[in-house]
Amino acid sequence: MESTPLIGQTCAVCRGDTPSLTREEAEGLMTQTPNWMLSDDGRMIHRSFIFKNFREVLAFVNRVSAVADLEDHHPDVHWSWNKLTLEITTHAIRGLSKNDFILAAKIDALLS
Repeated sequence: MESTPLIGQTCAVCRGDTPSLTREEAEGLMTQTPNWMLSDDGRMIHRSFIFKNFREVLAFVNRVSAVADLEDHHPDVHWSWNKLTLEITTHAIRGLSKNDFILAAKIDALLS
């Protein structure tokens, strides 16, 4: 197992033939992203956030977008007045890759 924490890693390009993570591999990476939830089918992770108002949601989404652009890996974003839900998956492989957990760790760091 790699010793570098997810926060210190960079997303790598995934191609259609890249194998998705097994549920066990995903669960192992969840230890570094404990606030995220693994979907029932094991193909996505997601997290919801509550903010004071819409302006704070939008400000956080803008910070997330900057990190996502740097990593060239982007979450699906769903928001309302004070709630934000981010869903992360690797669309090219229709499942989870290590990139999803790297991005989740970097998003969590934005809250520190």
